Amino acid sequence: MMFPSRETVKQIRNEFPKGTRVELVSMDDRQAPSPGTKGTVIGVDDTGSLLMRWENGSGLNVVYGEDVVRKISEVQNDDR
Repeated sequence: MMFPSRETVKQIRNEFPKGTRVELVSMDDRQAPSPGTKGTVIGVDDTGSLLMRWENGSGLNVVYGEDVVRKISEVQNDDR
């Protein structure tokens, strides 16, 4: 697996700040939430993965370059 550059991680952090709501499109993991599950971004790690709190209670990260989510809402306040 190839890790993203610092600039790419910075762009991901700008696109998915803490509090951003997303919907899962696909995740290749046996324990993955079902497609369509909604969750909230709680951060972005240094590999560009989204740290998540899914509505079903799962905490699986969205792995950069592997998993796919769709942004459904922006952060409502500036609590970054």
